[in-house]
Order: sequence, then structure tokens, then C-alpha cells
Amino acid sequence: MNDSRPARAREYRTEELAEAAGIPLRTLRFYRERRLLPPPRREGRIAWYSESHLARLRVIADLLERGHTLGGIAELLAAWESGQDVAELLGLEAAIAAPWSQETPVPVTVDELRAAFPGEVDEESLNASLELGYLRVEGDGLTHVSRRLLDASAALVAEGVPLAAVLATARGVRASADALADQFVDLIAEQLLAGLEERLTPGEPTRLAEALDRLREVARTVVDVEFSLAMDRRVQRELKRLTSAMHNR
Repeated sequence: MNDSRPARAREYRTEELAEAAGIPLRTLRFYRERRLLPPPRREGRIAWYSESHLARLRVIADLLERGHTLGGIAELLAAWESGQDVAELLGLEAAIAAPWSQETPVPVTVDELRAAFPGEVDEESLNASLELGYLRVEGDGLTHVSRRLLDASAALVAEGVPLAAVLATARGVRASADALADQFVDLIAEQLLAGLEERLTPGEPTRLAEALDRLREVARTVVDVEFSLAMDRRVQRELKRLTSAMHNR
């Protein structure tokens, strides 16, 4: 005769749950103290944990690997328990935090830099590049943050522009770029993300994530167009100055 009764769900003692989750027992106890885990079922002095507790521990491990803090994880789990889709929230977070730059770092030696910038590389230029973040020390070597910036700098020097002048201009460009980034971040924060915690209805995080992805290209277009127009205006002013100076000779 077949037994049609449903099998009882697996339960774990504290030590068994820690082993199944692949974490130390003290970590499990810490999570319980921080209320990251729901209370276990009690049977006398024995605490019994369910498969849902194990699933929760695996979610916590995954979020820690993604770089979340325990405080942030607690907020996400609270959202989960209130019926919000954690996958949607994570998708929105990923859309916000995804890097804008697509630069390729380049390992370089001082000798390679001297070959790329003949007669221009000295202690002062190296320190300026490190301060700007163009160069960073990694282990026993150096890495340039961007192949495109490295090539552009070398092209300017090849045309006769001193490396010191290139780096001085880079500081100004950095300040202007930071100001542009501040404006776009303020725009998005004020117009799209303001009051976000009060309107995270189902589907809203996904809609916002998709909007942010689209706005990346919009922002790049605005910056490209405005820079081109600004160059046109500046060149025309400079041309008029040069023409006037020539006529007055």
C-alpha cells in the first residue's frame, strides 16, 4: 500500500544548518543576533531550522559577494518579507551602480612611458599622473587607467605639446567633468529617484532600471553635443582675435 502522506520538510539543528550553508557556527549565531534570520522552531532546548532558513543564508551569502553591507542586506530582506521583489531591487541597484566608463587599463613600465613620451617623463610628471589617478601602483608595477587617454596624451606630446601642459590641462578637464557629472546625478536623483522608498510598487524598480540604462546614452549625447558647440564658439572667438591682430599689424 502506497503512503500518500506528504514527506515532512527537512529541518536542521544549529550545527547542521551552519554546515549546510558553509558558514562558521559563530557567523550563524551573529546573523541570528542581528535578526537576519527568522526565529527557529523550538522543541524544548533544541532549535530547529527549516529549508527557508537555509535559503535565507544563501541569499545573504550572495548579497555579501555582491558587496552589500549587513545593514543593506537587512533592508533588502525586510523589503522581501514585505512582498517586494528583491531581484527587482537588485536590478535597480545594479543599474545605478553600473560603471559608465568602458576604459581598458594598461600595465606600463617607466621605460615604456619614457619611450611613449621622449624626454618628458620625470619624477614630477609621474607624481602628477599618480595624483590625477591616470597612473596607479599595482604590486611592483604601474597601470595606466585608460588606453585611450594614454594614446591621446602621447599624440599631444608627439605634436609638440609638453607633457606638463597636457597634465595641467587634464586637471582642468577633470574639474569640468566632475561638475558635469554632479549636474546629471542631481538631475536623476531629484527627478527620478526622489522619494523612491515610498513608491517601490511592483514593477517600478525594473522601470527605473530600464530608464537609467536609456539615460546613459542621452547623457553622453548631451555632453558630446555641448562640448562640440562650445568648441565651435571658442574657436570662432579665437579666430576673430587672430584675424583682428593680423589686420592691425
